[in-house]
Amino acid sequence: MTAATSTTPPAARAAHEHPHAYATGPATASSDILAQRPDFRAIARWIEPRASVLDLGCGDGSLLRVLQDELDVQAYGVEIRDEGVLACARKGVHVIQQDLEGGLALFEDKSFDTVILSQTLQTVHNTAHVLRETLRVGRECVVSFPNFGYWPHRLAVFKGRMPVSESLPYEWYDTPNVRVLTIRDFEALAPKVGLRILDRVVLHEGQPVTWGANWRGSLAVYRVCGV
Repeated sequence: MTAATSTTPPAARAAHEHPHAYATGPATASSDILAQRPDFRAIARWIEPRASVLDLGCGDGSLLRVLQDELDVQAYGVEIRDEGVLACARKGVHVIQQDLEGGLALFEDKSFDTVILSQTLQTVHNTAHVLRETLRVGRECVVSFPNFGYWPHRLAVFKGRMPVSESLPYEWYDTPNVRVLTIRDFEALAPKVGLRILDRVVLHEGQPVTWGANWRGSLAVYRVCGV
């Protein structure tokens, strides 16, 4: 994408120019969503008011709707599934229908204050490429994922079965997840792909886990930037 001379934000230009960009729809209250999703609260505290935010694999747009309502951000999402795109439009969230695996060439370098991968990392094949592209597009990034090292998951594998839990709710044969990773796996990968970890919150049942995180936490949320 070439640089524009207008004052329109790069994110808005991308949504306007892309043939599969959707927007507008009635706003919805965010209080119920925050009550159900403590990881959204963890993410929101790292977002500055009125920042520009891109959510990769944004699903039904619930997180972006919360950020718009609570922080007045310029919010844009990328989602591949038709039902997710339609749900975003109903919530009044700008969304671009695109596959993350193909990269983010639509967006200029550092065109967003924050880029989010909220429980999306485990669903992509080309993990390192997606992380590098996330870093290229965002000044900072937030990455969250279910922790496969959580002790009931380990116990399930020890018993000879793939785990099914609140954070990994699918059976092995119908899961959208193509990767499984632990907290230690992500922290080992981070420097290899140019990530510097700025902050981390590990959760279980909505509560922070302050010790034994790799076996006691079911969900990890990271704030990162480039090295």
